[in-house]
Amino acid sequence: MSEDLSRLTLVELLERLEPVPEPPPVSLWPQSEGWIWLGIAVAAGLAWLARRWLHHRRGNAYRRAALTEIAAAGNDSAALAEILRRTALAAFPRADVAALHGERWLDFLDRAYGGSGFRNGPGSALATAPYARFAGTPDLAPLAAEWVSGHRRPEGAAP
Repeated sequence: MSEDLSRLTLVELLERLEPVPEPPPVSLWPQSEGWIWLGIAVAAGLAWLARRWLHHRRGNAYRRAALTEIAAAGNDSAALAEILRRTALAAFPRADVAALHGERWLDFLDRAYGGSGFRNGPGSALATAPYARFAGTPDLAPLAAEWVSGHRRPEGAAP
């Protein structure tokens, strides 16, 4: 049964070798159920985070619009007063904002963002801005942008 291979040359020996069989293909499917459940949990977590981010982004669309208008308004006190009023009406209940004017309006603006720039600073020009004939103070636009960016909505307010 055994042949005498001693008389064969190296090339002849190599020709008699059988090719190495290919291994079975490696499956890309997870080997255990735990990985499947982990994948489902990660996908659900990412979907939840995406939904929260979208909700937050839509809820702050009024801020982005107001900041764009403030940049376009420059130092026009009357335009800035109108922008702040519309922004406050979008963020707070209408009953709390619509009737405010003068010192009460300035107090509301200061309370909403936790500063004092409206009552004791350049924002005091907003109380008379719709009726004044001057262009405004140069510090008013940055203060208005700071208020729009930093005011806090009341708890439970709709976005």
